[in-house]
Amino acid sequence: MSDWAGLVWLVVLLAANAFFVGAEFAVISARRSQIEPRAERGSRAAKTALYAMEHATLMLATSQLGITICSLLILNVSEPAIHHLLAVPMHALGWSDTVVSVTSFTIALVIVSFLHVVFGEMVPKNLAFSLPDRAVLLLARPLVWVSKVFMPIIWVLNGISNGVLRMFGVQPKNEAASAFTIDEVATIVSQSRLEGVLDDRTGAVAAAVEFTDKKARDVAVPLDELVTLPQDTTPHEIERAVAKHGFSRYVIVDGAGAPIGYVHLKDILRAAEGSDAETAVEEPLAAKRIHHMVPVQEDTDLEDALTLMRRAGRHLARVRDTEGETTAVLFLEDVLEELVGEVQDATRRGYGRTNSGR
Repeated sequence: MSDWAGLVWLVVLLAANAFFVGAEFAVISARRSQIEPRAERGSRAAKTALYAMEHATLMLATSQLGITICSLLILNVSEPAIHHLLAVPMHALGWSDTVVSVTSFTIALVIVSFLHVVFGEMVPKNLAFSLPDRAVLLLARPLVWVSKVFMPIIWVLNGISNGVLRMFGVQPKNEAASAFTIDEVATIVSQSRLEGVLDDRTGAVAAAVEFTDKKARDVAVPLDELVTLPQDTTPHEIERAVAKHGFSRYVIVDGAGAPIGYVHLKDILRAAEGSDAETAVEEPLAAKRIHHMVPVQEDTDLEDALTLMRRAGRHLARVRDTEGETTAVLFLEDVLEELVGEVQDATRRGYGRTNSGR
């Protein structure tokens, strides 16, 4: 092989090395949230990119094999060519063979190392980090093709590396993690607001992040702060309570003061229907008009409590401690207020928030 052919191979091998480096970092840096919508719209490049991201260890093994081969070929093919081209003018200067050999080898090694590190490693790595989604769409398809061509070799090498990991108690993963923890999301939101990237004037985004960290006990109203009605309350008494307190729902308690359910303003209207309405409003409210409350523990995540209340179709939940005693009542309105801000009860007078009832 001529010296000039060696220089051509240097360019080709640097480009190949850059491809494998860029593809490696693109696969582990790209976000599924950006690629999946494209795949759902039928993009073949996006579908291939998702495949590469879901088989990250296989793609990384392919990239590492390609980088290793390219690096060895650069040293064994391109470096000697540069070495020889530099030796010719040095001999013309009358230098001894030893000086020429050492000097030309050192310069050739520095040149090849510089080109390899800068153009074969750092430039494609930084480019893949800067534009991971574009990079993975562009580079995933040829990387997947190379992985299929050299599948037997890569499978053996990948199996050996996974076996070594298992020896040290580490479970290998095939897919790169693309999710964020709640703390990371909170940091992103906070930083975005400070830099003016995120306009969260209502605080809804920040509230949604904080919502995940809260427990039922953090929002529930203690029993001694509730407006309650006895079990034998009448529709007429409920009507007076509505007129006095302005709440649409009231907790019903037994003789010992323990919550057994709740009633809604509409239950009064139903009880007052019919020919015997005048008599019915003075009689104790029928048991079927009392709605049961969803039981939740004090340390139940607020989002889980919301799910239970929605699934049961209930607006109130009974909050219990570790001994099973009811300590507070959780209102759906309060849960929603943690997400969207203050919600006004349609029957409430005034605008100040109170914990005395709902």
